Amino acid sequence: MNKILIVALVILTLASCSNEIQDESQYLIKEIEIIAPASPGGGWDQTARLIQGVLLSQGLVGNSQVVNIPGAGGTIGLAQLVTNSRNVNMKIMLSGLIMMGASLSNNSEVTLNDAIPIARLLGEYEVLVVPADSPYINLESFLSSWRKDPGSLSVAGGSAGGTDHMLLGLLAIDQGVNPSSINYLAHSGGGESLAAILGNHVTAGINGYGELRAFIDSGRLRGLAISSPERIEGLDIPTFIEQGVDIELANWRSLIASPSEPNENIAKYRELATELNNLEEWGAVLDNNNWTNLFLIGSEFDQFLIDENKRVNEVLSSIGLSSE
Repeated sequence: MNKILIVALVILTLASCSNEIQDESQYLIKEIEIIAPASPGGGWDQTARLIQGVLLSQGLVGNSQVVNIPGAGGTIGLAQLVTNSRNVNMKIMLSGLIMMGASLSNNSEVTLNDAIPIARLLGEYEVLVVPADSPYINLESFLSSWRKDPGSLSVAGGSAGGTDHMLLGLLAIDQGVNPSSINYLAHSGGGESLAAILGNHVTAGINGYGELRAFIDSGRLRGLAISSPERIEGLDIPTFIEQGVDIELANWRSLIASPSEPNENIAKYRELATELNNLEEWGAVLDNNNWTNLFLIGSEFDQFLIDENKRVNEVLSSIGLSSE
């Protein structure tokens, strides 16, 4: 009888182990760490937690945690990712245009070139707005005054060297305005710059259209131009391009990995990003946050990073924020 019980226990144990193996095998990655190179509550943190939620709910990963490493436009987190060779857990990090710009303007020893690119996921286009009672009714009326005396027209936006500042720099280059003469008023966050615009403390403002859309729709702000290649569905704002200004700019976000990761991990990360991009649930996340799907992977993403780094360095140099 005891022998029968022992055999039964062995069979149950083996069956349990078999089920665990089977349960684990259903995940593309059993456990993964998603690093948000910023404090909780910001754009990178929000994106990381939304990615985490979709990956878990759709069974692509078995377990996941978001780790915040804030500071210096994401470059502190980037440095830790690149220089830390301890790979106890599989991990990926959010990156993007802000990190690229910060690494150039801060003359960081570590840049995105030192990390392994996984995939570009999404982007948010920028909108140039004025208060509803502004005399500037369209882009050309604004540019006409700006070209004559750029310093007299104040433009509010986010941090110095960020996406908002880059757009104004690109606009200056396109219009033949000396980028060093523009009157850009940097703010620590979108909320502060938005308050300056709504309070008529500045001539105009630049921000991501997701943050501005409600105020444009309500008529409190007038959108003069958006930096997308074509009009955004449901948003009645002409693009810079269709108004004769050859500017396209997205505040893009991507995934990167440590250069010390083994090739098999990098392959899994890229497969994970591809599977995420194919999910309807991820599409709903993009729509709900007014984000645009800008998925790019492989050699095309590698080339994009080369071209974008060159463009960002040129515009930051023109406004005196990069010495390269």
